[in-house]
Amino acid sequence: MPHVAIFGAGLIGRSWAIVFARGGFDVALYDAGAGVADAARGLVAEGLSELAAQGLVSDAAAAARRVRAASSVADALSGAEFVQENLPEQLALKREIFAELDRLAAPNVILASSTSTIVGSLFTEDLAGRQRCLVAHPVNPPHLVPVVELVGTPWTSPEIIARAKTIYESVEQVPIIVRREIDGFILNRLQAVLLSEAFRLVGDGYVSPQDLDKTLKDGLGLRWSFMGPFETIELNAPGGIPDYCRRYGPSLSRLSGAGPQVYQGDNLDHILTQWGGTPTPDQIAARMRWRDRRLAALKAHKRSQAAK
Repeated sequence: MPHVAIFGAGLIGRSWAIVFARGGFDVALYDAGAGVADAARGLVAEGLSELAAQGLVSDAAAAARRVRAASSVADALSGAEFVQENLPEQLALKREIFAELDRLAAPNVILASSTSTIVGSLFTEDLAGRQRCLVAHPVNPPHLVPVVELVGTPWTSPEIIARAKTIYESVEQVPIIVRREIDGFILNRLQAVLLSEAFRLVGDGYVSPQDLDKTLKDGLGLRWSFMGPFETIELNAPGGIPDYCRRYGPSLSRLSGAGPQVYQGDNLDHILTQWGGTPTPDQIAARMRWRDRRLAALKAHKRSQAAK
């Protein structure tokens, strides 16, 4: 079995243990707190059982047996080929643990941090093995929300990013590549803009917090549960993304304060080059039918679930 060492047995560390154990890894779980890793094993087993009840794990008991509590950093690293660090969001702690991991882990072991606020260059610059370090920022809880942001430092090896991506995909996560370091990475920057506007709209008396939540869960969130914003807007204008930007770019830039250049000119050309061109009207129509079937299935699922 492949072997992963997980450092920090709190909420995120336990969730990562579920992810890797479910995916067939042997998991060594270490926490400096006395008895924390041992107690976490029971919570991991409970989480695996809950997944099994939903048909998401074939053998929860076997997966739980793949998780052990390590007695030390060196014990956790014994035989490991991958490390997932989950210590508190304190730069001094990150620097301390990564210095120890870099000193004790075999040279080929990837060192990944779950940090959501600290770019990796701040705690890996002085390490001898800094080229094997990266941020792998999950969404809480990662065993249920699969996206993970892979953020290299200026010195992270591209081969390390590629290997990490393969490993996360092998355990059914959805890794995305953040091409260079940026404060907050991608998900938190998107979330920050939406939350800030939500607080402003409610605080200024335009809408109640309950109705704003409905706007997301019964509006934008339905499409966004299986399509991203670029996929969404491509289906909202007959000519795809360029057509959408011509129609709605001026009003969107005015509402957001982003400036009209975001939706036109070189920036739009750069996005379209990466996107891969504009589909034909027939392709858009077929994709719209697919979207509508997905929305109907999602509506049926929500209707079948209890409200609380």
